[in-house]
Amino acid sequence: MQIDSKTIKDTESASEIEFNENDEAVERKLSKKNQEILLRRKADTVGKKGQLGEQIQNVISVGMLSEGWDAKTVTHIMGLRAFTSQLLCEQVVGRGLRRTSYELNDEGKFDPEYVQIFGVPFAFMPHEEDEDGRKRRLQKPTTVIEYVKEKAEHNFTFPVIDRIERTWRSRLILNWNKVEPLILDPKHTITATELTPMIDSKALQPMGLTEIELKELAEKYRLQTLVFKIAANIFNSGLTNKENRKDYKGDLTNFFMQIVALTEEFIQSDKIKTTLPLWDNDPLRKKVLIMLHIGEVVYHIWNEIDTDNTEVLMPVFNAEKPVRNTSEMKIWWSTKKCEVHPKSPISFTVGDSVMECIEARIINENKNVFSFVKNDHLGFYIYYRYNGVLHKYYPDFLIRKADGTIIVLETKGQKTAKDKIKWNEMKEWIAAVNNHGGFGHWAFAVSFDANDVADILQGEN
Repeated sequence: MQIDSKTIKDTESASEIEFNENDEAVERKLSKKNQEILLRRKADTVGKKGQLGEQIQNVISVGMLSEGWDAKTVTHIMGLRAFTSQLLCEQVVGRGLRRTSYELNDEGKFDPEYVQIFGVPFAFMPHEEDEDGRKRRLQKPTTVIEYVKEKAEHNFTFPVIDRIERTWRSRLILNWNKVEPLILDPKHTITATELTPMIDSKALQPMGLTEIELKELAEKYRLQTLVFKIAANIFNSGLTNKENRKDYKGDLTNFFMQIVALTEEFIQSDKIKTTLPLWDNDPLRKKVLIMLHIGEVVYHIWNEIDTDNTEVLMPVFNAEKPVRNTSEMKIWWSTKKCEVHPKSPISFTVGDSVMECIEARIINENKNVFSFVKNDHLGFYIYYRYNGVLHKYYPDFLIRKADGTIIVLETKGQKTAKDKIKWNEMKEWIAAVNNHGGFGHWAFAVSFDANDVADILQGEN
């Protein structure tokens, strides 16, 4: 039974008229027993016009409260019958312990949420008190985020892509004039999860390695061993992956040997640099640094090979839901700062940072923009791999310019190694979608400062 606080208060303050020995009418507060009878009558006449329960809006089966009910908006629970066990009390109380919001506050923690419970004899922990001499922390107000039907002209339709199918050259090449250098930082802290079995998964700190440890590692793993290790990682992540195997039409053994040759040439070239001149000029230290950053090296070399040798990129759509639309977004709630923008089909734009709030205003006011939407709860994402683990990347904004171009915009204060991987995958996604041709022309851009948004929207994409 969902009964609001006013119903409880009205019942507890109700009175009855009695006559004293002098036949005078006297108003007295209802006894506990009569209060229970009155409350029961209200519950029995829920929604019946002209009767006690007329104002009660919702009734929920007691069985639902104790068995498999998972609502996240319960604010009051009222027990109206005897409880036969403590376990049943725990089950009923548990229905009010679902959080309505999982957003973090400024301290990086969840704000407290509360449920009013009456008539359930269960004590789990000391509760915070309210105005009757008790204290309660105020919750932040929540804003309902929903699709606005009247703004349908600003809808976005986007594909849901499981993977990118590519066609490679049979003969692999690298255009050394265009190959980007890989810069490794010896000060970067290496964690056990980033290391490969080749160094026994020990969390080594490059800057703290002694000369003896350097020589031991270098002797144990000679250059050719390192080359084959990197090439094998590239091959396994790129081709023998179950989804990608069919993309290469030639002989896989021959393909692997070509990867080995290009990997060796890359490692021996000047394309791998460090942030410290001492390490650049010391082949021993440089080789150990490559070993400790093998994940970055594998991805960088593979990305360069992939870029130079991919002839065609085509999207493979999700079989169950190949296309999504902003009108399908489900209603959700937010305690973060929200602003209304006329060019967005969503009721409010939620700002996860000050930079996002500022850029959302700039985008909305820009004359080159017809529509935009913050990518929040829309279901727009792409897949990427980082350290061998599959992740989802959610860009910040979708923007439709007046000329029809759709820009996927990422707002970022500082670029990281992980960002580079995500953005490269996003560029491939864009190329595949444009090759398909059924979703218009798409582009990708990164904003490092609010001042560069206007230039991004002005430029040709």
